[in-house]
Amino acid sequence: MLRNLTIRDFAIIDKIEIDFQPRMTVLTGETGAGKSIVIDALGLLAGGRGSTEFIRKGEKKAVLQGLFTLPENAPAFLILDEIGIGYEDTDLILQRELYRNGHNICRINGELVNLASLRRVGETLIDIHGQNEHQELMHPDNHLPLLDSFAADQVADLKAKYHQVYQRYQQQRLSLEQKEKNEKQWAQHLDMLQFQVEEIGAADLHADEEEQLIDEKQQLDNFQAIHDALENSYQLLSGEETDALSQIGTVMENMRQVADFSSELDQISQRVNDAYYGLSDSVHDISNQLSGMEWDESRLDEIESRLEEIHQLKRKYGSSIAEILAYYHKISGELKEMQQTDADSGDQKAKVDQSYQQARKLAQKLSQIRKKAALRLEKAVQKELRDLYMEKAVFSVKFMDSSAGKLNQDGQDHVEFYIQTNPGETMGALAKIASGGELSRIMLALKTIFAQRQGVTSIIFDEVDTGVSGRVAQAIAEKISRIAQSSQVLCITHLPQVAAVGEHHYLVTKNVQNQRTETTVTKLPQNDRIEELARMLAGTEITDLAREHAAELLHLGNELHQGEND
Repeated sequence: MLRNLTIRDFAIIDKIEIDFQPRMTVLTGETGAGKSIVIDALGLLAGGRGSTEFIRKGEKKAVLQGLFTLPENAPAFLILDEIGIGYEDTDLILQRELYRNGHNICRINGELVNLASLRRVGETLIDIHGQNEHQELMHPDNHLPLLDSFAADQVADLKAKYHQVYQRYQQQRLSLEQKEKNEKQWAQHLDMLQFQVEEIGAADLHADEEEQLIDEKQQLDNFQAIHDALENSYQLLSGEETDALSQIGTVMENMRQVADFSSELDQISQRVNDAYYGLSDSVHDISNQLSGMEWDESRLDEIESRLEEIHQLKRKYGSSIAEILAYYHKISGELKEMQQTDADSGDQKAKVDQSYQQARKLAQKLSQIRKKAALRLEKAVQKELRDLYMEKAVFSVKFMDSSAGKLNQDGQDHVEFYIQTNPGETMGALAKIASGGELSRIMLALKTIFAQRQGVTSIIFDEVDTGVSGRVAQAIAEKISRIAQSSQVLCITHLPQVAAVGEHHYLVTKNVQNQRTETTVTKLPQNDRIEELARMLAGTEITDLAREHAAELLHLGNELHQGEND
């Protein structure tokens, strides 16, 4: 769930900080007060497309931050593991800064990430449902993903397997088509790959080889200086004329004899003792280095030749040995596949057909599962629509003509939602039949069904109750409240029926201070909620009757919550 949201210098917001609670929170206020701006901020925090227009006039940047608390098995943690973002507990902080020059700085738990990574994590945390989703529902291309989301438990693994087989089929088919289309170009590409594989393979590169060669070359280039330094050091420490080590040994013996007389003398004795043995080890190491040193001019030539060979390979195939080896691995696989294809085109055609048949069987199995799921979805949607006073509506999932079963990325199915809103009317495509208010209820029915399946931390409804009133508004309020039993819900509304079922209520207001317009967000206690609901009921002139009606709505909302908890 979203626990805290901080917004600074965003649109007409100077700075606000909101603490959110579980279950259902409503945000109300006059039109233009800035309610949707809060939702815009959440959308950007979840990786939505930004714009410099969001930055408050006169400021250099806008800053957004959200603190989330997640369940231990939240999908977000899998993504964090994949992109290498650390976390210690179930708290997660998203941050985003928008600058006037168009730059964005995104962070997750304080670590910089790109916008794509922020979006991947944000999509598992926040689901914003607004009027634009009604438009998405109008497009049949979105209906199959909705059906698959409903049947995720049955289709997810099978769909992933189908994608793998279909991808292999597509690669094999395109490879064969390319070969058949241009045999000469195929042969040239084959020769080039053969040459590159042989050249890189013959070089027998090793991952850390270049660094080791550079170190060895540096030692050979500076052989005399290294030798002189070692020799002089050895003579000074242990030579016949100087033998500093022996003199320090004498000091060590002298100090050892008086070490017991005081703690200060003991400390001096210890330091001298440490110095002696440390220098003794160094003398031994210097001696080993000197005895192992040997000038080998031919070895220097070999190193320089090898480094030049590596340089030439880097110029052709990558900026490092690691990149060259990665490229070698890639083209080796491509070469192997091309050689196999080149050896037997007939066999390749058989493999393309085999992959196609495998994909076809999986697509047919997917289709069977989807058709069974479609029946369940139809029943579930119609049940939800009855609760939303569309009890006569008939919702149907139609499997359209799939162009003789032609396969695509999603299988062989083309799905479109149909609806009959009233008895005796034509069953037609949802996009052509449903009105705005009906679309709101259909989308809310789907959202109710999907809420528990999707596992999104926070669901946001941005004026989804537009176009409805009366008992339909009350039904929508109860439906949203039910969704809040399994997910945190933030709801912007103009309907008092919806606002009354919220367990937490924030009022968004717009004021002018120092000739600047500012938006503020205030949490309302019970008495103030009655006043706000009365305003929503009566308009500018609030009557005692409106207050009584508002109090009754709040009472009904509390009874609804008690029934849900029971």
